[in-house]
Amino acid sequence: MTTPTVGEHPHGFDDLVAANKRYAISFPHGFDGIAHQGVLILTCMDSRLEPLEMFGLRVGEAKILRTAGGRLTQPALAAMVMGVHKLKVNRILIVPHTLCAAASSTEAQLRDSISELSGVDAHGFTFGVDPDQMGRLREDVETVRTQPLIGPFAEVGGFLYNVETGLVDRIC
Repeated sequence: MTTPTVGEHPHGFDDLVAANKRYAISFPHGFDGIAHQGVLILTCMDSRLEPLEMFGLRVGEAKILRTAGGRLTQPALAAMVMGVHKLKVNRILIVPHTLCAAASSTEAQLRDSISELSGVDAHGFTFGVDPDQMGRLREDVETVRTQPLIGPFAEVGGFLYNVETGLVDRIC
């Protein structure tokens, strides 16, 4: 398998811009940016996950953050603080998922794989992957819960989404 090169898609971004124009016709105007259900979800960038739908939420009801593996990063933590204090977030869900590529290898294995696929040395890059998905989830939840700008102001839970059933299990 080779990595796609720039310009490989025959239409560039044209198909996506055209789809956006269709979307804009029925776009729900007038949202204020507040998380109206008080929810913030940190989950994976995997396209099998639909964070709003999997929790019965709609546009305007939650803030959504996505990272590889649903892993807590410094920018995600900063967004959580902003969400809690500026956007009425009072419930934070951290939701990795089953069959996740970010939980299927170590940093070294992923660096080797990407270096081989791209032909560019990726050994100085940090991806944040870890095969101990449940340990990582517990660690991330504890980090958020003990953050003084979040913990006293929001409930924090760790969940695992099953990509084969669509169900979530509360882990911590």
